[in-house]
Amino acid sequence: MARVHLFEFEDQAWCPALLRDAATDLLRFALNLGGHYRCVVPKLRAALERCGTRKVVDLCSGGGGPWPSLLLEFDAERGGAIQLTLTDRFPNQAAAARLEALAPGRIHCRSESVDAMALSRDLAGFRTLFSCFHHFRPEAARALLLDAVEQGQGIGIFEVTQRGLLALLLMLTTAPIAVLLPPFLPPWRPSRLLLIPLTPFVALLGLWDGLVSCLRTYSPEEMRALVASLPDSGYAWDIGELHYWWGLSPTPITYLIGTPPEPRC
Repeated sequence: MARVHLFEFEDQAWCPALLRDAATDLLRFALNLGGHYRCVVPKLRAALERCGTRKVVDLCSGGGGPWPSLLLEFDAERGGAIQLTLTDRFPNQAAAARLEALAPGRIHCRSESVDAMALSRDLAGFRTLFSCFHHFRPEAARALLLDAVEQGQGIGIFEVTQRGLLALLLMLTTAPIAVLLPPFLPPWRPSRLLLIPLTPFVALLGLWDGLVSCLRTYSPEEMRALVASLPDSGYAWDIGELHYWWGLSPTPITYLIGTPPEPRC
């Protein structure tokens, strides 16, 4: 199935913050409830060790993605606590306050808009992207990778969505149910009550964005092509698939991990 880059509502600057924040809160809830990304922890830990850092800069963080549960995984093992900075083009301010309270002094959320393709030098650390790399067209995706290489920072990209018929069918069956949750998800605030009469619209918006996310997802082969287009930098690239168990079958997670030849994180 060829990659198709249709638009998603939550990407648009005109999308109301109420709807965008509800969508990113729902994604955080689903990823932490299902533990989809726990299988990436060993590879992520090894990459941080190769870079000689415990600082992580998460890009396109939304409502925090899988980090609440991933931090617990890292805390369960020795090696030092992770210092996590969450960034986004459209920061979810309410979710940010709640996340910072989970681990005071260890989680910092940037309140200003951050361009994932051109990070400022003060945002040094291993870069991560969870369930968001598909938002970037190929030229933008390449620019994002190139910025990490030019600044000598490690990068890890992880995508739970897949571009295939089974993934699309699964999205069709789960999205209409999932969109009923946003009015009641933490961090709850009175404005969420406005979502209740908008449930039919929110359901269609969530279903569309979910299906488009699948159609936009890069395959490992396409990720390798993006890396091959970069100038030779001595980076070590690891691209492939990991699996987590969803029901009775293993479900793939596409990943790309790049580490510089010398620790500079």
